[in-house]
Amino acid sequence: MIRTVLAPDGRRLAVAEHGDPRGAPVMLFHGTPGSRLGPLPRAMTLHASGIRLLTFDRPGYGGSDRLPGRRVAAVAADAAAVADAFGIARFAVLGRSGGGPHALACAALLPDRVTKAAALVSLAPREAMGPAWFAGMTPGNTEAYRQAVADPRALRRTLDDRAARVRADPSSLLTTIDEGLAPSDRAVIGQANIRHELARAHAAAVADSADGWFDDALALAGPWGFDPADIHVPVYLWHGAEDRFSPISHTRWLGEHIPLATLDLEASASHFSALLRMPQVIVWSGARMSWDAAVALSG
Repeated sequence: MIRTVLAPDGRRLAVAEHGDPRGAPVMLFHGTPGSRLGPLPRAMTLHASGIRLLTFDRPGYGGSDRLPGRRVAAVAADAAAVADAFGIARFAVLGRSGGGPHALACAALLPDRVTKAAALVSLAPREAMGPAWFAGMTPGNTEAYRQAVADPRALRRTLDDRAARVRADPSSLLTTIDEGLAPSDRAVIGQANIRHELARAHAAAVADSADGWFDDALALAGPWGFDPADIHVPVYLWHGAEDRFSPISHTRWLGEHIPLATLDLEASASHFSALLRMPQVIVWSGARMSWDAAVALSG
């Protein structure tokens, strides 16, 4: 089910609901760029595990109105508005890639509502990590995030051009990032269903503009507006050692600074490998069961 929810300031948020409408609520935050139409677990997995999954386009993406100058922390108010609209008091959060910091923001800023949090291949705060933030990152990502800090107008021109190419050919972004793909990444996005879902998510994300993509880049590279050390719910952090987009050092930093974090580093995995781990993490997020049980149930 897809519906529009109003944020506290009147902005429209495009939301999609999947799985068991009476199940345990889990809110999934998409990558950068991305949309509510990104890769998801199979419907039968969500129903069998009793998961009610909500996804929404962050401001400026897809069907959600823009919020210029937003910080990562701004997502907490939007997430609360979505939960309220669906009659949900408490929920788990999960973010992949650029969605990771946004899930962590909800865990830090909505302590009475978020039950668990998970972040897969997430970035860490740039200001806290200092120059090490860029270490091991692809040249393309390094340039984009440096521009986000020092030359936003140049970044805007770059993203406008990329968004136009995605509108003309939804699979073009996967070609653009080819230089950063590890062999394990190529194996994942070489799967026809995943490649199709990523292309569909990218196309929806920039259907009207590159606003969301641009605002995400500025938010992720700038001050986040919250401290990960303020998160006091169980947090699962996963990262592939071969990741060249958001290096594994970011998750190591998060693991050292989030009090109740469980760190899971996989040697032979990379950025898009997170898509294969995501179904298990969603089941763990919403269910009262051990990690091993969640893995068995999600297959």
